[in-house]
Amino acid sequence: MTLPWPRSLFARLMLIWLFGIALVLAVSLALFVGERERIGRNVLFEGVAQEIAAAVDLLDRMSPPERERWIDEFGRRRLRLSLRPVAQDRLRPLADDHPLHTALRTAMPGRRFGIFIHPRDDRPHPILLVALQLKDGTALNIRLPGIAPASPLRAPPPERLFAALAALVLGVGLLTWIAVRLATRPLSRMAAAARALGEDPGRAPMDTRGPTEVALAATAFNQMQQRIAEHVTERTRILAAISHDLQTPITRLRLRAELVDDESLRARIQSDLDAMQGLVKEGLAYARSLDERAPPQPVELAPLLQALAEDAHDMGWTVRVGELPQARVEASPSALRRALWNLIENGVKFGGEVDIGLAPTTLPSGDRGHEIRIGDHGPGLPAGELEKVFEAFYRTEASRNRETGGTGLGLAITRNLLRGQRGEVRLHNHPQGGLEARVLLHAM
Repeated sequence: MTLPWPRSLFARLMLIWLFGIALVLAVSLALFVGERERIGRNVLFEGVAQEIAAAVDLLDRMSPPERERWIDEFGRRRLRLSLRPVAQDRLRPLADDHPLHTALRTAMPGRRFGIFIHPRDDRPHPILLVALQLKDGTALNIRLPGIAPASPLRAPPPERLFAALAALVLGVGLLTWIAVRLATRPLSRMAAAARALGEDPGRAPMDTRGPTEVALAATAFNQMQQRIAEHVTERTRILAAISHDLQTPITRLRLRAELVDDESLRARIQSDLDAMQGLVKEGLAYARSLDERAPPQPVELAPLLQALAEDAHDMGWTVRVGELPQARVEASPSALRRALWNLIENGVKFGGEVDIGLAPTTLPSGDRGHEIRIGDHGPGLPAGELEKVFEAFYRTEASRNRETGGTGLGLAITRNLLRGQRGEVRLHNHPQGGLEARVLLHAM
């Protein structure tokens, strides 16, 4: 059974703050009331002690007959004075730390006295009794019928005050943390969902449970994600359809070019058609890379990289492989192989030679991962173009040549394929020269 909890985030925060303020006020009120009662009793005992001192001082100046005549008139408001002795067996001494002891010692310095608890048969509770002697040795007993002899309220020790203050601060801090956490946790979830959407537009929708404001924001986010996915799918479908349909007229043009008698003109037309054919194939490959949905499976990276290097050797390329530790990831083998092959091919095309390395690493998310480094020995790239080259159809100024520059889709396809495997690729200029591609993949 769960306690009722307001649906609105505003109501939840208000409830937490109201509870916290009530708790702070309750603790503060308890400390204030206790301290006020302690000070009030101290003031009461100081006043009683002054009255006793004044009465004793006056009786010291009287003769014995005058005392007998006036003794009953003294202290009618709070004191009852008597010159008759009291049975000592019924008296119980009052604790020495009682504030009445301190007040009397201050009011009558140098005079000896005793304070006792005197049970009375005519009263339901005992009373306080102060016993002392006048200067001529006459015994004087002073009863305090209006003051209860209960244990006094002592000032709390400093450690108790510090403990109460620390508990108050910790309580308010805890409530503040709960309120702030309650307010910021949905924002953290939204930020995490936005980051995941950038990496995988086809991710599962965001959970819409929670306060009303959070549920509305999550619902709007899911609608936005659905529209983005539909837009990407439609764009991919259009690109694939155009690229596919262009193959038919290109084929017809290729056949008609054979009818051209001028051999030089026929060769130029065939070259243009080959370029168009390559662009169409790259467009289809790019569209497929955006819609890569092959089920992932365990892939050993070391054998895969070694196989790619051997394929490169068969083509006459110079590809060196360093020491490859054991590393396993979960990915689509065909998509991962094609993405890595694109990077190797790109390195050979612009750098002549390629070096491949593999090492464990920690991903930006904090998870364990593997880093594949594919570096060439070419001129590298300006810092402003290290990210632009991943844009579709973007080609650097040095790669505008039709024979070497390609269509500008190779790296875009590579990034799409790797992101489909929860991976990422970045380009860096190596300190010793050349361009280095770093591929990050999640470890199993």
